[in-house]
Amino acid sequence: MLFRNRFLLLLALAALLAFVSLSLQFFHLTPVSTAKNGVSSKSRKRIMPDPVTEPPVMDPVYEALLYCNIPSVAERSMEGHAPHHFKLVSVHVFIRHGDRYPLYVIPKTKRPEIDCTLLANRKPYHPKLEAFVSHMSKGSGASFESPLHSLPLYPNHALCEMGELTQTGVVQHLQNGQLLRDIYLKKHKLLPNNWSTDQLYLETTGKSRTLQSGLALLYGFLPDFDWKKIHFRHQPSALFCSGNCYCPLRNQYLEKEQRRQYLLRLKNSQLERTYEDMARIVDVPTKQLRAANPIDSMLCHFCHNVSFPCTRNGCIDMEHFKVIKTHQIEDERERREKKLYLGYALLGAHPILNQTVTRMQRAAEGRKEEVFTLYSAHDVTLSPVLSALGLMEARFPRFAARLIFELWQDREKPSEHSVRILYNGVDVTFHTSFCQDHHKHSSKPMCPLENLVRFVKRDMFVGLGSSTSTNYYDACHREGF
Repeated sequence: MLFRNRFLLLLALAALLAFVSLSLQFFHLTPVSTAKNGVSSKSRKRIMPDPVTEPPVMDPVYEALLYCNIPSVAERSMEGHAPHHFKLVSVHVFIRHGDRYPLYVIPKTKRPEIDCTLLANRKPYHPKLEAFVSHMSKGSGASFESPLHSLPLYPNHALCEMGELTQTGVVQHLQNGQLLRDIYLKKHKLLPNNWSTDQLYLETTGKSRTLQSGLALLYGFLPDFDWKKIHFRHQPSALFCSGNCYCPLRNQYLEKEQRRQYLLRLKNSQLERTYEDMARIVDVPTKQLRAANPIDSMLCHFCHNVSFPCTRNGCIDMEHFKVIKTHQIEDERERREKKLYLGYALLGAHPILNQTVTRMQRAAEGRKEEVFTLYSAHDVTLSPVLSALGLMEARFPRFAARLIFELWQDREKPSEHSVRILYNGVDVTFHTSFCQDHHKHSSKPMCPLENLVRFVKRDMFVGLGSSTSTNYYDACHREGF
């Protein structure tokens, strides 16, 4: 009896201790050791909050988390969803490069210590990471247009170079590629097992981060990554405008938009005080600090959970970050309202949308070439395309953002083709300006290809407020802004 009572007492005591321990951890009263990018949590201040559900009001920290696009955060995906009697004909993918090192340095501060080598024992990790590195190291003879052949095929610096793709960026696109492979290849058989070079169209700018992002996505996507079949074309312009880049009216819209941004900044006294305080901390004139675009470097600190820089005058902190990030969000809101950017976007995005529509039309005619298109690009590529499509509420392109056009054929009516448009896995087809009302008088969960063709070939110019311009050249050279 005595033994039984002692046993019950010990059991109760163990349960009480377990409850107390869990409670302390829940309320964050006991430290939890973590390590990221090879740096112990004891050696620096952690600034990364835990992911949360979408807040009821605008939260700059939450928006920044979405922008970082940390690979561990799960996301929904609606790519490849269609009624059983629809056949997938072609897919056109626009991506922003993955997470990168900053393009700017905050004056008189130490650069964030981010390691750009690819290591299996460091998070974030992907099962294909080691194989990706091994495969890229054997690709020196790849068939790329100049100057792409002179770029490194994967990041490999112990201290990242400016603008270099990070391990996070590589993993983001390995995941993108694997997701698209499961949907488009395994489920819909878009490419045959013996796929050929002419079934792909690959294009990238001349930056290592876009080439490497494209390669990471393809490595996760293709069942057999064969260097002999991979041919990337070089695009000199971030707008992917090819031979149609000269557009005076587009530049006028851009100048007006930049003027709007400047005036909004002048009205934000809190932002100016924040810049002044940061300039005092790093001991430079406010104008010099502002010109260094500090949010670019601060986002790197934030996304990699590295503390913001300090000097003998103090530390740049989360409050500074929140003020600048909040201004960015307010700027995006006003941009939608003023619609100056829309004029720039319609003209800036027309060449690449026109190329996409032309490929879709060829695929609808039964051509088997270029059924999978990949544009590995920048935020300044995707942003005007989103605006031009009428997706005004879409968030600014995060790291490794993806915008996808799917072309489908109705097997019951083979002459009819439809499109779906998805942004980061979300179906936004009926949010586009050319198809937002279609679902009201049609039971099909897609948009007729003719709607997209008519929009690109004609209605984009009507959106500029011109009744006389019927083609891109005339719209670009129209006078009387």
